[in-house]
Amino acid sequence: RGAGKHFQAGADIRWLNEVAHYPPAENFAASLATTRAMTLLNEFPKPTIAMIRGYCMGGGLGTALLCDLRICADDSRFGIPAGKLGVGYKYTALKRLSDLVGPANVAEIFYTARQFDAQEAKDMGLVNRVLPVDKLEAFVADYVKTIGGNAPLTLKAVKVCLGEIAKDDHKRDIALCDRVVDDCFASEDYTEGRTAFMEKRKAVFRGR
Repeated sequence: RGAGKHFQAGADIRWLNEVAHYPPAENFAASLATTRAMTLLNEFPKPTIAMIRGYCMGGGLGTALLCDLRICADDSRFGIPAGKLGVGYKYTALKRLSDLVGPANVAEIFYTARQFDAQEAKDMGLVNRVLPVDKLEAFVADYVKTIGGNAPLTLKAVKVCLGEIAKDDHKRDIALCDRVVDDCFASEDYTEGRTAFMEKRKAVFRGR
């Protein structure tokens, strides 16, 4: 979530103007720090949710895209104003967005450089759910509890497999996908899940 009433407004354009005059080494360092932060979020092993209010623009939208789920308030606004700034977007960033909303929606987002409201974002598949502002936090808190009550190894396996699906064909580690799925079937949690179902009670998973 954002620290204030907005999720993230994107890069400070004044700062970008300063960066444009940095020596190459400083530019590289700034880019590397950003890449590392985004990689950590993208590869975080637990389920992640972007709880979005207000503006979710440019790099802010990029941050939200690195999360597994995006749940927003009905006052949210989305957009990537790259076309108004002359900014280029890398293949990996465009692929992540295209995998989520499709090439035609990516084209509209970039070609128009306009802002999209919450319902438009929902219609194109950019967000999972739209909530009234005053219900957003409670809904997400309940969602987290629901997710947290499910088998950790199952969640891990799904996240790993989705991560591999998002990669180009020649980079996918199918053996890794097979291993995390096998871990589920070999786990105590699999026994607990079946037993709890038969006994008509809530399963107590331990992640092993």
